[in-house]
Amino acid sequence: MPVLVDDPLIASMTIRTPMPIHASSSRLRALDPDCPRVHGVAVMGDLSRRRWWPLTELMTTDRLSRMFAAGLAEIGNPATVTQQLAATFAHVVVGRVIPLLVLEGRAWDTGPENLWVHVDSEGAIDWVGVVDPTLRALPDDPAFAGGPDDPAFAGPPDDPALAGRHTRRREGILALPSEAALTTWVAHRSHRALGPLFTRLSAEGDEATPVSAMWHAVGAAAVSAATQIPLLAGSSEAVSMRRTQAVLDALVSFGLPVRGGHRPTATKLLLN
Repeated sequence: MPVLVDDPLIASMTIRTPMPIHASSSRLRALDPDCPRVHGVAVMGDLSRRRWWPLTELMTTDRLSRMFAAGLAEIGNPATVTQQLAATFAHVVVGRVIPLLVLEGRAWDTGPENLWVHVDSEGAIDWVGVVDPTLRALPDDPAFAGGPDDPAFAGPPDDPALAGRHTRRREGILALPSEAALTTWVAHRSHRALGPLFTRLSAEGDEATPVSAMWHAVGAAAVSAATQIPLLAGSSEAVSMRRTQAVLDALVSFGLPVRGGHRPTATKLLLN
């Protein structure tokens, strides 16, 4: 069995209340033992917030401008810097959650107010965290294996995606009605995170790269993850592609051009 690298940031986490997201992230980290931050997320309540910042700061501070300036100083081409930053953010929001979605039929909230990122000593993003650890899952998730009389079967929570429905829920996990509902929810929350960010990034680069090309990066991030995970986990390629294409279909239904285009070349700006 592969042994996980002793990552100091992961080792410093203090998990007071184990939840489904902890087990799922542990399984994801084990996919690439040499680089345990590549898959899975941290829960912000478990760790120190040194070198962490909320994704929303890209919209409310000069952080995006500073990231763009640093990339421009290194590369010198505004269009390339824009493409690489777009690919980074696409991976943070969508490329990170796809592995859990295709492997376990679960997803954390990729909405803008829920995501934080960790940066290394050079300022490059190398991990992602969530504020709310609640996972959304399929109705037949193992967390809800207790049968029809199980107290996990409850009335509809305060979630617009579940209006008028009953569902199953436990601490840290909530069942959506179907795979279609789950993939649409992931697409909707990801759209909320990336839409304003891509608009601002395009303006930062003087519109050298159109927003449509940034959405192509989202499609590339999703398909790349869906292709890689079955190779790492020995899981179903058909399930992986079906769920990923459902997310992309939902994004297309929102009017977003996630299909087509080319994946940018990776640099230090990208996640490892």
